[in-house]
Amino acid sequence: MAVTKISKKTKAPTADPLLIEDNSNPFNSMMQRLDQAAKIMNLEDDVYQVVKVPSRIIEVSLPIKMDNGRVKVFGGYRVIHSTALGPSKGGIRFHPQVDEHEVKALAAWMTFKCAIAEIPYGGAKGGITCDPKTMSVGELERLTRAYTVSMSDIFGVDKDIPAPDVNTSSREMAWLMDEYSKVNGSFTPGVVTGKPLLLGGSQGRVEATGRGVCTAALQAMKKMKMNPKKTRAVVQGFGNVGSISAKHFEANGITVVGISDHTGAFYNPKGISIKKAIAHCEKNNGTLKGFKDAKEISHPELLELDTEILAPCALENQITSKNASRIKAKLIVEGANGPTSADADDILNKKGVIIIPDILANGGGVTVSYFEWVQNRTGYYYSEEEVNNRADKWMINAFNNVWAVAVENKVPMRLGAYVHALTIVAKAIRARGSY
Repeated sequence: MAVTKISKKTKAPTADPLLIEDNSNPFNSMMQRLDQAAKIMNLEDDVYQVVKVPSRIIEVSLPIKMDNGRVKVFGGYRVIHSTALGPSKGGIRFHPQVDEHEVKALAAWMTFKCAIAEIPYGGAKGGITCDPKTMSVGELERLTRAYTVSMSDIFGVDKDIPAPDVNTSSREMAWLMDEYSKVNGSFTPGVVTGKPLLLGGSQGRVEATGRGVCTAALQAMKKMKMNPKKTRAVVQGFGNVGSISAKHFEANGITVVGISDHTGAFYNPKGISIKKAIAHCEKNNGTLKGFKDAKEISHPELLELDTEILAPCALENQITSKNASRIKAKLIVEGANGPTSADADDILNKKGVIIIPDILANGGGVTVSYFEWVQNRTGYYYSEEEVNNRADKWMINAFNNVWAVAVENKVPMRLGAYVHALTIVAKAIRARGSY
């Protein structure tokens, strides 16, 4: 796609101060960036009014019989931010901190992420407020199936397509697909992505997000004239995204000196063997706890290590105004959604830190999810090599588009990404017309 051109003819929208008072709230951080991008591109106010609010917010109560025989009620959410470009797309997370504000922000980010990736999806997100680490497999399955039934009118191959997110995986997506198929009376693999291969999943999907994070970082390093063999990286979070990002960093000659998960943070200035770290996790209930090949440090220290690249791949608001001034990395690659608060951006930008924003950096996952959806619809499945080659090209194209918009408008990459995405979404909204 050609570089986005910014019109100077239209009137900038009026900011809504009630939405951006608290930058620690993910939705409010997102709104502040959206408002800045809208002003840069002089977005028409009528389009801005459509983009700034979700299309639909669904909240449900899910009574589940626990293993002890007692019933516990969980809260579930699904937010459809936009369907301007196509059916909505977005993951489902299981986490104790899931709430409406978080899901609204994540849904909006999905809209912009899909626009940047140039795939025909709108944005959505879902979540259940629960602590899966304290629940049995049976309890999680009953919860997933109850959530699916409650959202059966929302989900659909051409309506809203969920996927894995924090604390969910191909297992939960298989349960969701199976329950949705029962409700609708037909096998419907295309209703969800991130499924097991045997049930219509795609080759390359497991590694897609982390691979994309590394691809984006390598493109930025070329622009910044950084030699991978002389570059260090710190990766926060060692789940699917973090561990795969670290693995690909290492494979490309980058020395990973710091890693972490919720059980601990670890540092080795000479470099950490990611192969050994992944093997340790596989033998240790999926955690880094007790990892011996590096010194254990605190979680705050990890983010402030002396390194060239920092890849936050955990949760929102990890880099804030409280620690941004102590960040030493030259390049931040956001594998997680919303890891940097809006007020931290100002501090980092003044320091000259390049940030590859979440809506660009972790777009590899939704890109391969799109490939999975296409394969489900056609019944023809690609090889892993085909998927990886297609995804790499998609990611490089997206990076170059955002970089060009940022340079043209003399703004940081995050604002360049928002301007580029908002331009695409705005064109779709105008083309569709309104009441």
